[in-house]
Amino acid sequence: MREGGRMLAEVLQFVKLNTKAGMTTKDLANLASAKLEDLGGEPAFLGYRGYPDVMCIAVNEEVQHTIPGSRVINEGDIVNCDFGVLWKGLITDAAITYPVGEISEEARNLLKGTEEALNAALKVVKHGVRVKDVSKVIGKTLQNYGLDVVRELCGHGVGHSLHEDPDIPNYGPDGGSFKLKAGMTIAIEPIAVAGKADVEFLPDGWNIITKDGSWACQFEHSILVTYEGCEILTK
Repeated sequence: MREGGRMLAEVLQFVKLNTKAGMTTKDLANLASAKLEDLGGEPAFLGYRGYPDVMCIAVNEEVQHTIPGSRVINEGDIVNCDFGVLWKGLITDAAITYPVGEISEEARNLLKGTEEALNAALKVVKHGVRVKDVSKVIGKTLQNYGLDVVRELCGHGVGHSLHEDPDIPNYGPDGGSFKLKAGMTIAIEPIAVAGKADVEFLPDGWNIITKDGSWACQFEHSILVTYEGCEILTK
């Protein structure tokens, strides 16, 4: 998972650095596919429950699971790339959201707050910590930035499958009393919006958007729980 995680991080950074206004989301997915092929890994999302592409790419009001296609990326947009890698039978999962050119102050606050929520959660994780304590830190950090939490989506275990137990909600104290144990691998992924977190599931069965058109953001790492804290596998 360390090896696959490094591949994943390299692909995400490659796509980010090569994103330009005027490209389509499908262009970005093609970049990711080619880069991962060069590195020797396999895409974990392709074919998962019928998903038809290698990466989920959400722009602005799109929240999650958006299939890459003809949408053109414009100056001032924010782009969320969520990606998974299968390597030697094990899966890692991670995501970044990044600006294209200059973005609004509201969008900068959204990106900053969501990434800070992930970092705050990583500081809490260690052997014996309850999931609800991780969830509470995520939710409180997002609240401090004036952001709302998308409750329909959450973090999860990862490794042998893309989604494993336990679920890791991004709000507390509803995260449950399950205790994390050293040796577990989990994906923590705050998902927040700048407006109201009411979402709509589109007819394609995948794309989720905000009902009020407000912009959404996600940051995610796959990590290894240790006795002292955690090791980030996707960096």
